[in-house]
Amino acid sequence: MAPGHVAYGLAAQYGLRISTETIVAWERGTAMPEARELTALAGVLWCAPGELTAPAATLREHRVARELSVDELARQLGMNSSSYLRMEESGRWRGNERQSAALCRALGLSAAQLLTATGRDGELADLLSSAVTTRWQAYVRPVAKLVPLERALVQEALERLHADYQALMVSTLSWSGAGREPSAAGEDAGRAFLARVVEQFWRSAGV
Repeated sequence: MAPGHVAYGLAAQYGLRISTETIVAWERGTAMPEARELTALAGVLWCAPGELTAPAATLREHRVARELSVDELARQLGMNSSSYLRMEESGRWRGNERQSAALCRALGLSAAQLLTATGRDGELADLLSSAVTTRWQAYVRPVAKLVPLERALVQEALERLHADYQALMVSTLSWSGAGREPSAAGEDAGRAFLARVVEQFWRSAGV
């Protein structure tokens, strides 16, 4: 179908007046259709909305891929639509533990996907970096509060990460006049470990 055919289908079947230039922009990825437009576009092209987008990353993308309206999802979470929509638009999830669990069920999200979709990967990375470089025990509670995992699982993962990081740093120490100090290679290895700390946490937690 040419862009003009798609535009005609959107108008005839769904009453949406979309220019051919906009259709081309959607195809090139320089513009994104709104939720209603994406649903209509999928109807015109005889496919599911999720087939028209890259792998979902944001809450909106996960919701659209599941073909849920804001009202439907908000109802499943036990909150009003406007409150949920504000969080979706800001990318900052502020629901409680029960609502977070309901969100994972409704959208089919893993714990890792939930954190990415709600924009909290950076916060988790900061906590994990501090945990592996200092006393990991002090970070069990804040990490468990952030990720939807059992506290015992968080504790095991942090302990394992801490041990791996400390073993790596000890193995790369070099002797100098002042005693054993981190070598340049050790510092590089430490930075590389911390750059992947979120990924390694999920792997340690079995997620």
